[in-house]
Formats: sequence, C-alpha cells, structure tokens
Amino acid sequence: MRAIRNVSIACVLVVLGSCASRPTPIAYHPITVDAHCAQHEEDGFREDARLSVTDNRVRTIDWQLWVGQRGTCRFSLADFRQTREKPQVELLAKDGSGCRLFVWQEPGRITLAHADCEQRCTAGIYDEAWPVSFDPSSGGCAVIR
Repeated sequence: MRAIRNVSIACVLVVLGSCASRPTPIAYHPITVDAHCAQHEEDGFREDARLSVTDNRVRTIDWQLWVGQRGTCRFSLADFRQTREKPQVELLAKDGSGCRLFVWQEPGRITLAHADCEQRCTAGIYDEAWPVSFDPSSGGCAVIR
C-alpha cells in the first residue's frame, strides 16, 4: 500500500512539474514609436515620459517619475549612449555609474525601464520607481490589464 501511495505521489509531482514552464522570451520586434505618456495615479504616483525610437535607434528620452510626495527619478537621453539595438534596446549612462535603460516591445505595449539607477532618484524611493509603458498604436500610455 505504501509503495502504491509513493508511486501515486511521484506521478502527481511529475504531472505538476510538467505544467510548470519557463516563461518564453519576448520575441524581437523592431521598434518605431513617437510617444508621450503623462499620467497621475490616485496614490500620488505619476510620470511624464517622452520616447522616440526609429527602427530601434533612440531619438528622444525625457522621463520623470514621482513616487508620491517622497521624491522623483529623472532620465534624459543626453546622459546616455545606446549600446544595443537587439533583442531589446539598451542604453548605458555616460557617467560610468552603470545605470541602464531598456526599451522593448511586446504585444500591446512598448516598455521603457531602468536598472541600477538609484543615483538618478531621490534617496529611498528607487524600489518603487516602476517602468513606463506606451501604447504603440496611439503613442499614449499603455493600459495594463
């Protein structure tokens, strides 16, 4: 009886393990967009972001976000140089800080995100500074469902 129960448990674990899968990578899509997203949330978080990209070459980034009344983060293309076009756009801060910006496209949105950029934000808010997403067809803010 114990052997049957152990085999049953093992089968359940194998079936459950086969259901768990790694997320598939985002497929490459060339990005061309001229976008502006300005929005204000009820909790005081807001952003004002302009992004212009032509065939994966960044032309404009001017992005400021506010984490409630506690502080801001600011990113401007003049402070970065583009280091990659595929599979996603990547920019690296010119000041040697290691701050990076990323732009990628997935169905229904183009996302602008940052990594290792604490020095571009008011102290203590970086962990709450989220990416911004644009609707590629309208050029406005993407609606995330």
